[in-house]
Amino acid sequence: MKQLKEYTIPFVGLKQGLHQFEFQIENTFFEHFEYDEFNASAINVALEFNKKTTMLELQFTATGTVNVNCDLTNEPFDLPIKNEIFLVVKFGEEYNDENEELLILPYGEYEINVQQYIYELIVLAIPSKRVHPGVKNGTLQSDILEKLEELSPKEKTIVDEDEETDPRWDKLKNLLNDK
Repeated sequence: MKQLKEYTIPFVGLKQGLHQFEFQIENTFFEHFEYDEFNASAINVALEFNKKTTMLELQFTATGTVNVNCDLTNEPFDLPIKNEIFLVVKFGEEYNDENEELLILPYGEYEINVQQYIYELIVLAIPSKRVHPGVKNGTLQSDILEKLEELSPKEKTIVDEDEETDPRWDKLKNLLNDK
């Protein structure tokens, strides 16, 4: 996958201490990952970059909305998202990203690309079942909801025990009880 330049941070020229970066994420970002679950997105990712002598600490915070389709009604709605990821970057002999909270870069590296971490931060903030808020509180008017209500199973009426039944059936029931 091609690395996007705007998400590459050259840390070799930064002074030690805290640095702030902000990224505005829209659907063009997700097209790069071939992820098409969102109709639209407006997400602000704040990156708190703390450079120390032997390591880097990255605190990602994403807030915003994504427009997705409801899993029940297929109606589009804006889903607010908020998520955080903390990442420690250390230096070693070879590149290693097996641990989700620790990234090891080779000693000669001078920059880090954070696009994959931003992507995971946002995608993991989306719940597995997306339900329109109008479905939860009952205010959504939709043809699909009306059809679901029409096709939903109705309550069974309880048969009164005192009702007259056919005597032939009563005799058959007695055969089961006479054992």
